[in-house]
Amino acid sequence: MAEKTGSYNQLKLRLLIGLAINAIIIVAEFLGGYLINSMALMGDAGHNLIDQGSLFLALYAHILAARPATEERTFGYHRAGIVSAFVNGFVLLLTAGILAAIAMYRLTSPVMVPGGWMIIIALVSFLANLSVAWLLQHGAKDDLNIRGAFWHMLADAWVSLGVVICGIGIMYTGWTRLDPLISLVIVVVIAKGAWPIFKESLEILLESTPPTVNTKKIVQSIERIQGVNNVHDLHVWAVEPRLIMLTCHVLVDSNHEREKDSLLHTIQSMMTSEFGIGHHTIQLEVECTESNIIHCDLNRLTNGEINPSFSHSHSGH
Repeated sequence: MAEKTGSYNQLKLRLLIGLAINAIIIVAEFLGGYLINSMALMGDAGHNLIDQGSLFLALYAHILAARPATEERTFGYHRAGIVSAFVNGFVLLLTAGILAAIAMYRLTSPVMVPGGWMIIIALVSFLANLSVAWLLQHGAKDDLNIRGAFWHMLADAWVSLGVVICGIGIMYTGWTRLDPLISLVIVVVIAKGAWPIFKESLEILLESTPPTVNTKKIVQSIERIQGVNNVHDLHVWAVEPRLIMLTCHVLVDSNHEREKDSLLHTIQSMMTSEFGIGHHTIQLEVECTESNIIHCDLNRLTNGEINPSFSHSHSGH
């Protein structure tokens, strides 16, 4: 428990440091870009401002996620981090689209700026962004919310590096179209990092089955247990990537009704040991309680013997 609290506080401190460093980057890039008339630097400052918002969201969600469950929020605030990750992923993709549009425009209307000053300011921004990304790297492995902020800062480091390369190219060649060309490469890098975060957070918010869980295998494993007729009304979803939930009804042969407690223990142990699902609600029954008997047979449902719009859905998550 003490180790978990220490890790939480350490990550919180790193987010606060990241916010402070990023604030300095924003002011320095905007003022530097304004003084040397560099739209690339001012644009990068704007991109960093978006990242400042993402870091605030990540910190806010990190604090909320540590709050205990309440009567109104029985799962606590675990989804706060997922919502933050979804917003971060969306903003990153939107930013990539805007940068792509500006780059295409700059290809037709190039702008000349002092390459030397661009290199110095952008290089400082690159190192600072990389430092913040490094601070968040450890927390990004297990926390989707922190991973979103991490990719924001890493993407900004690439943007700043692109500006450095542009400054070098412009200073030695005078070819101003290097700016939009490198920006398009950066757009691809940003989109590649943002898409998995956006997709994973969206799937969790839609309560899709986690990609690490094979529901067909779960059903087959339970139905192989002696005394089990079938599994139905199965639902598997994630509150957040580390908290996977499962609910299902298991139809037990009437001849094994006295063994229900033993069967339940066997199924629960299987869910934990074989599938890594520690949070589960399993209801054993000797006869189907559904109004339509077809709901008690997953095979008939998946084979399309009933219109999906009339199928039973679990709303008590």
